[in-house]
Amino acid sequence: MKTVLRDKLALAALVFIVLIVGGAALAPWLAPYPPEETFFDGLTLEGAPLPPSEKYWLGTDLLGRDLLSRILFGAQTSLVIGLVANGVSLLIGTLVGVVAGYLRGWVGTVLMRFTDLMMAFPALLLAIALAALFTPSLWIVAMVIAMVNWVQVARVVYSMTVTLSEREFVEAVRSLGATRSRILFLHVLPHLVPSIVVYGTLGIATTVLLEATLSFLGIGVQPPTPSWGNIIFENQSYFSTAPWLVFIPGAAIVMLAVAFNVLGDALRLALDPTLKARTA
Repeated sequence: MKTVLRDKLALAALVFIVLIVGGAALAPWLAPYPPEETFFDGLTLEGAPLPPSEKYWLGTDLLGRDLLSRILFGAQTSLVIGLVANGVSLLIGTLVGVVAGYLRGWVGTVLMRFTDLMMAFPALLLAIALAALFTPSLWIVAMVIAMVNWVQVARVVYSMTVTLSEREFVEAVRSLGATRSRILFLHVLPHLVPSIVVYGTLGIATTVLLEATLSFLGIGVQPPTPSWGNIIFENQSYFSTAPWLVFIPGAAIVMLAVAFNVLGDALRLALDPTLKARTA
C-alpha cells in the first residue's frame, strides 16, 4: 500500500475513486433535488434544457430534472453494477480457472474449451444478446455483464494455477501426503490473491464502461432509474444545443474508468515482486 501512496498518479486516482464512491453513498443527502422530480422552471420557454446556473449547478435535462442530482444517483447505479458484476465474474472465473488448472485432465479440458467457446463471441454482442432475453433491470444488467466478463479471469487464473501446481513447494507438500483440497486452499489460492485483487480492480473499469454502453443502447438500466449511460442515451438529441448533458456524464465515465486502471496498474506493481525488481 505504501508503494501506491508514493505514486502521485495512483494516489490521485484513489482520491477520485473515494470521492465518487462517497458522492454515490451520500447521494440522498448531497443531491439538491430528487432525481426523478421534474421542475416547471427547469426548461426554457421553448422547452429546451437549462444550462448550469445558481439553482441548477449542472443544468437540467430534457424533462427539466436537475442533472447534478441524476449524476449523483447515477453513480450509485453504475458503481453497484460495477462492483456486483465484477465480483460475480471474479468468483466464477476464479473457480473455473483454479479447478481446470489444478485438476487438468478431462475436467480441465472441458472447462477450458467451454471458456474458449465463450471467448470466441464478441463481448458486446454477447451482452446485447443476453440483455435482449431478459427484462432489463439493475440486477439483470449486472448478471449479464458478469456472464460476459468471467472468461478473461478464468484464462488468467488457469495459467497461474498450472504454473503454481508445478512449483517445488507444492510438490513437497504433495509428497508429504497433503490432500488436494488442502494444497488448493492453503498453498495455491493464497498465491493467486494478489493477481485476483489487481484483476478485480482493473475489471471494475471494464464493467462500468460496458454498463454505460448497454444503457446508452437502451438495453441496460431503464429510466427513470438514473445511470450515467442512460443519462447520455436520454439526452443525446440535445448534443449540439445542450452539450453538458452528454459531456458531464461522459467525462465521469471516462475518468472513473481511467482512475481504476491507474490504481490497478499501481497495485500490480506493488504486489508483484518481479515487476518491482524490473522497474527498480
